[in-house]
Amino acid sequence: MPHVHIAYHHKYMRPRDYGSKLLARRRKPKPKAAKPAARQSASAGRPDKNTATAKPGRGVPAPSTARQGRGVPARSAAKPEAGAAPTRPAPPQAANTAKKTLDRILSKAGFGSRTEATEWIRDGRVKVNGKPVKSIDAWVDPKRDKVTLDGAPVREGAKLYILLNKPKGYLTTYKDPEGRPTVYQLLKGVPGFVGTAGRLDMDTSGLLILTSDTAFADFITSPASHVPKTYLVKSSARLTDEQLAMLRKGLTLDDGPTRPAIVTRLRDSEKYTHFEITITEGRNRQVRRMVEALGAKVLKLVRVKIGGIELAGLGMGAWRELSRAEVRGLLDTPLAEPKS
Repeated sequence: MPHVHIAYHHKYMRPRDYGSKLLARRRKPKPKAAKPAARQSASAGRPDKNTATAKPGRGVPAPSTARQGRGVPARSAAKPEAGAAPTRPAPPQAANTAKKTLDRILSKAGFGSRTEATEWIRDGRVKVNGKPVKSIDAWVDPKRDKVTLDGAPVREGAKLYILLNKPKGYLTTYKDPEGRPTVYQLLKGVPGFVGTAGRLDMDTSGLLILTSDTAFADFITSPASHVPKTYLVKSSARLTDEQLAMLRKGLTLDDGPTRPAIVTRLRDSEKYTHFEITITEGRNRQVRRMVEALGAKVLKLVRVKIGGIELAGLGMGAWRELSRAEVRGLLDTPLAEPKS
């Protein structure tokens, strides 16, 4: 039997063609006037990208104008599409601006750094409304919730600014695992918790500021603030004028070059040099490492001045509160730039 080619008219489609055509019509209803245009090409029956997800009867514009909808900024005029993803609930800080995380509450109240507060929370030392909370992600309203640390209430009271004459042999930390003495053992009578604004190593004595004002502490310790700090140094060898000039100009240490410093020779003995140095950075053991870069060592190191506040008149191991004028002076102390 000879092969006969049968051409299908669009009115007599094969079942699979008819099914796809019908599916496309169900997805994209067309106005009556647009029916003749739908026969121009096979692609005319495919749903348009801009109208395929929209349901009829919701005020969706005709296909010819829907393609221009990408540039229309007025989204508020259109109703939300059916099936759209639900709006994510606001975080606690957006829903209630008074809420804060526990570590932030402890830090702002002057109990310690946020790192220390995190350890206290995980150790179960912090309670909210009488119940221990070990999650650092917990949000608390300090005005409504009762927060305690080791049973003591946590309240953000008046800011404290303490000046301590630190003796040699004391650590600048709250607790030492080895049981060595810390500066907090010298703060009897201080009416609240204060954190250290910078550190002095165990073998260094002199001025140390402690405060419950974390923003003030950050300002004092930040190298960007250029707050000058003055030290008296006794070196293990006699230093030449060229070596002191190297300190003034700046040295390159393992963590980068130092800024220029103000250096004044005080006196020399047979073996040692006593000098004064003012720096505007707070790197770990910076003065000691600068002297070691010259081939000597520091035998004695005393910090005698921070900004405009001096050590004179404060006994060893004693403390006093800074006045408001002294605090303002630290924030406004101009730096006397060293002459290179």
